[in-house]
Amino acid sequence: MTRGDRLRERGRAAFTPALTFALALLAAHASTAADRPRARDLGISPGVMEPGPLDAITDVPGVMVGQVTLVDGDRVRTGVTAILPHGGNLFRDKVPGGVFIGNAFGKLAGSTQVHELGTIETPIMLTNTLAVGPAIEGVVAWTLAQPGNEAVRSVNALVGETNDGRLNDIRGGHVTRAQVLAAIRAARPGAVEEGAVGAGTGTIAFGWKAGIGTASRRVPLGADRWTVGVLVQANFGGRLTIAGVPVWRHLVPPGDERDASRDDRHGRADMTAPADGSCMIVVATDAPLDARNLERLAARAVYAMARTGSTYSNGSGDFAIAFSTQRAPRERLSTDAVSPLFEAVMDSTEEAIYNSLLRATDTAGNGQTARALPIAPLEALLTTRR
Repeated sequence: MTRGDRLRERGRAAFTPALTFALALLAAHASTAADRPRARDLGISPGVMEPGPLDAITDVPGVMVGQVTLVDGDRVRTGVTAILPHGGNLFRDKVPGGVFIGNAFGKLAGSTQVHELGTIETPIMLTNTLAVGPAIEGVVAWTLAQPGNEAVRSVNALVGETNDGRLNDIRGGHVTRAQVLAAIRAARPGAVEEGAVGAGTGTIAFGWKAGIGTASRRVPLGADRWTVGVLVQANFGGRLTIAGVPVWRHLVPPGDERDASRDDRHGRADMTAPADGSCMIVVATDAPLDARNLERLAARAVYAMARTGSTYSNGSGDFAIAFSTQRAPRERLSTDAVSPLFEAVMDSTEEAIYNSLLRATDTAGNGQTARALPIAPLEALLTTRR
């Protein structure tokens, strides 16, 4: 019997509406990063395509991820996540890239040059809103120090952010250039740590503790088989939906002013669900795409947020960056051939967002506490609603 099967059996026996909130609190307090599941452990597997062996952005050959997590005292809960398209000199060996903006209440430094030239020349950095400056400084310092870049006089650092100021002393300037450099130098292939780590240390989604999440898909296309991988920094709101189930109606984060059971006389649920926040999405593929189709791939990643309940509110900064690692001389895929890749990126993004929530743990900081999504009642809910 798999872990998912065991959880489903336990959920069928344990779930009653009256126990939902008590179980939620107990499960949130008891969980640790080591025993929190990923989406597939609970039988949640969007789409029909198979994931890569790690179900992570690093399933795309050459892609590396490095993270620095900053937890200090009662107030510091932040960090840095670095995504490297390859391990060489990115400035000399640029990769094709594209950017798509769903809602621009946020900052994505370097995006205008990517849009104009269609290339990415530095590691992609994710951090908190007020640490974009130090992140740029770190990326520039790393790039200038690469052998062969002695004469470089302009660097387009690509840095995204979300605001972790609820759990983190964001005004304290705790992310420094040194920590950005450390994240880049720590970048490795292999499994990616998820949840309250790196740039996701202090982030919240749908009122629950969230963070970093990742997923991938293998895409058969004619005689070829390509990989699409996604990494998200989830810090946005809306009405949480998982695998089509309106979780928001049944599980409400502690302290959320919304009452999912209170409807008005027209049968409409309370409309005060928090929706502001941001989501940064990084998409990697080894498929030979040009900048135009990478921008279209990035767009589908943002669209996939709607599957999880995002409403793209006025106060949400929703950005996606996509790049191709395919540098060997070969013909680029035609526009007519990219639809399977679009499907793969939507499924991967949806799953990555779920993983960002499921792998996160209770986090207290800056005088606030964000609870992790409770696994047992969630599993029971999904079982009864499928």
